[in-house]
Amino acid sequence: MRDMQNNMRDAEGTDGQGPVRTFAALPATRGRAFARSWWGQAWLKALEDTALDGQQLKLGRRHARAGAVGAVSVRPGRITAVVADRDHTRHRSDVLLQQLSAADWDRFLDLVADRAGHIAALLDRDMPPVLVEDAAVAGIELLPGIGDLEPECSCEAWDHCAHSAALCYQVARLLDEDPFVLLLLRGRDERALLDELQERSAARAEVAADRTAPADAPTGRSGATAGDTAAGGPGNERAPGVSAVEAYAARDILPALPAPPPVVTQPGSAPVLGGGTPPAPGVDVTALEFLIDDAAARARRLLSDALSPWHPDSPPPPELTPEQDAVRLAAGGPGTAMAARLAAGSGRDARSLARAVRAWELGGTAGLAVLEEDWSPAPEALARANDRLATAWEGGGTRPRLRAAGNRWTVVGGDAQLRYGRDGRWWPYRKEGGQWTPAGPATDDPAAALADMTTTSDSN
Repeated sequence: MRDMQNNMRDAEGTDGQGPVRTFAALPATRGRAFARSWWGQAWLKALEDTALDGQQLKLGRRHARAGAVGAVSVRPGRITAVVADRDHTRHRSDVLLQQLSAADWDRFLDLVADRAGHIAALLDRDMPPVLVEDAAVAGIELLPGIGDLEPECSCEAWDHCAHSAALCYQVARLLDEDPFVLLLLRGRDERALLDELQERSAARAEVAADRTAPADAPTGRSGATAGDTAAGGPGNERAPGVSAVEAYAARDILPALPAPPPVVTQPGSAPVLGGGTPPAPGVDVTALEFLIDDAAARARRLLSDALSPWHPDSPPPPELTPEQDAVRLAAGGPGTAMAARLAAGSGRDARSLARAVRAWELGGTAGLAVLEEDWSPAPEALARANDRLATAWEGGGTRPRLRAAGNRWTVVGGDAQLRYGRDGRWWPYRKEGGQWTPAGPATDDPAAALADMTTTSDSN
């Protein structure tokens, strides 16, 4: 990581077409994904969804991994680099991305200035999903989509060639470290963007101060005062609350703000409900005590999340279906009798519930969906999956023979299987007792998923 950060030190300047950042060529790399951040992966998805020739993408990845991409220049609407072929022929390659309009930037800066969490995230070189979602609601698409990455290359290919693909893969590594690279592509460099945000934040603070100014203080609007407002004269009505001047003057007599509640390290124990009085018909006391325990544990987790610094910018988790919640409850180890009730209530037998619990423990709702869904990827997703399989063993090793059916690839003559999730990740499965059972967590690398199963099998 330190070597990569040293190589990413960039030079800033202008070339008459706007600000430019030039990143030194990144070294060759093996055995790692080009994008770890979710926005870097979205960038690559836009490339892979657009390109018509998967073979060119494969060559582009090889060029990028081999360090064949030279220094990368980033300016509004364009990235540029020289990419060398294996025979050392050099090609200038450009990828174009449409800039945001002035109106788009105005709306984007307003929504960022309105939320301190957005500014803090950008300064921390992070791009939280809620920022991109807020921008999309305002009609601003920050991340590229299908067809947005337009290639230009001296090799004169009309579609994404190996050179423009290599450039895009290398830029994904830059985006991982600094999302301001994407914002520069959309038309604003970091310094200008932060300066504009500072001006808007200061303007908002001034407006807030005017609204809470004392009644006898001038407002600076053509002689009108807050006293005019109080008397029914010109101006807006005084906002409720205490002015900053008054609050500062009374700082020694005002009570302190209450402290946030402490983090609960351990939820309390459920009360004993069987106090000698028979329960009402149909009420299972053991089940009720179990649900009380579960509610306490969930309340503790919700409190911990609410006290975390990332909570304001985190979207709420999706609501579970009754069937999913039954699996979640069963994963808490409720005992044989309770597990049987949960299995019956969710339409499963004991064995299938155990497999569902295993899937839940490995991947939550995503892991459960992969266990239960048998689906056929769309042609473009299938092409990406096959391409990923083809390149997974490029670094060495013998690719096993796989038989495909829908989103499932089974090792011919073996008891191992890979399942392709809707999020593009690979889930390892192993046949146990005649049924396919989750064998490990998801990974972006299908070869690693199979290797993990082999390692686990050898250790057993």
